[in-house]
Amino acid sequence: MREGTMKRYIVILNPIAGKGHAEKRIPEIEAFFRTNGLEFEIVLTERPGHAILLAEHYGSVPDVVVIAAGGDGTCNEIINGLMLASAGTAGEKPVFGVLAIGRGNDFAYGAEIPTGLGEDLLRIRDGRPRTLDVGEVKGGDYPNGRFFGNGVGIGFDAIVGFEAAHMNHVHGGSAYILGALKTLIKYPAAPRLEIETSEGTIRIEPALVSIMNGRRMGGTFFMAPNGIMNDGLFDYCITKQGKRGQLLSAMMAYTKGTQAGRSDTLTGRSDRLVIHAVSGTLAVHADGETVCEAGTHLEICNHKHALMILE
Repeated sequence: MREGTMKRYIVILNPIAGKGHAEKRIPEIEAFFRTNGLEFEIVLTERPGHAILLAEHYGSVPDVVVIAAGGDGTCNEIINGLMLASAGTAGEKPVFGVLAIGRGNDFAYGAEIPTGLGEDLLRIRDGRPRTLDVGEVKGGDYPNGRFFGNGVGIGFDAIVGFEAAHMNHVHGGSAYILGALKTLIKYPAAPRLEIETSEGTIRIEPALVSIMNGRRMGGTFFMAPNGIMNDGLFDYCITKQGKRGQLLSAMMAYTKGTQAGRSDTLTGRSDRLVIHAVSGTLAVHADGETVCEAGTHLEICNHKHALMILE
């Protein structure tokens, strides 16, 4: 954004976010922008993936601030679109903001963005852009890569997310807790993995692997309680497969962010990870979006300071 130029705000809003409540917030958003004399346009998404196309288009327009209005899925799509818009360019990084009006707002939590619409709108008006790291995962259904803002979950974490997504009448953190209990009952076998990090190679049979740019997953589980979203590094945690009771205990620790002190959990930091399934397969999500249900190889890297976000 060039200093001294008139900003134009493009609000990309997912009308079904927050169980359909996001669409009801449009009059409040419009009133704020009009009252403050700000140039804006609200564009509604129409289908999965639409926000990627919209963000890629508007992200290449000079002096535009793209606003993600929705939950984690909306933020993920807009990050993907903005990364595509900035690919191969040496100009200013795209700037975006967040109106956290979805069911799950884990990305906003990690970015220290409040979940009250009034506070979020003031941040859009008065905030200053700061750098944001963006992760990229290659493998599974995305051999050419998919970007993420919050984190990647492998194994138990991903399966819990898949279960939660199928719950039509339970939402947010409650859906993830019920999904975790259901997955504990099924208790799928753990794959045998080789995980290359900048700190060395880990050989392990884990129940779950979490690679975080942010801090929290599922509204409840603090996978990286000390995560920083612009330090160029992921925080990872890996919990070994054990008995059901042990894994349940580990899950309770994740709700408090105290898993780093457990003997069955490894933690560390790295700007890249390569994960190979020596046996078994990988169930993987990125920001809650399915990467694969039975993959065998992943490459994950950190694009330091790739975008700008209003704080």
